[in-house]
Amino acid sequence: MVSGRENRRAKIAAPPARRKTVSRAADSLSYPPRGLSREEAARYVGLGTTKFDELVKEGKMPKPKRVGSRTVWDRVALDIAFTDLPDVDSGNFFDRLYAVK
Repeated sequence: MVSGRENRRAKIAAPPARRKTVSRAADSLSYPPRGLSREEAARYVGLGTTKFDELVKEGKMPKPKRVGSRTVWDRVALDIAFTDLPDVDSGNFFDRLYAVK
């Protein structure tokens, strides 16, 4: 027969099985979010919100998408728009390549 003390030890050693739930914060996958808030989108491309808003208005940054009541920017669209921004040495690559010196 199992004594009360041994029975208590057995309960401590083997807790009852529970369903494992994964919250967003405890998600074991590491990936960037696809949808970003205005502040996050501006920070993602290295700008303040005022300059980011100007570029959105000028069409140099993408317009946001609507997801329910949230306004979000697509991270991939931000990457494409950022790549299309002119470099410091702006101008056509081929014009610079074949420029007469």
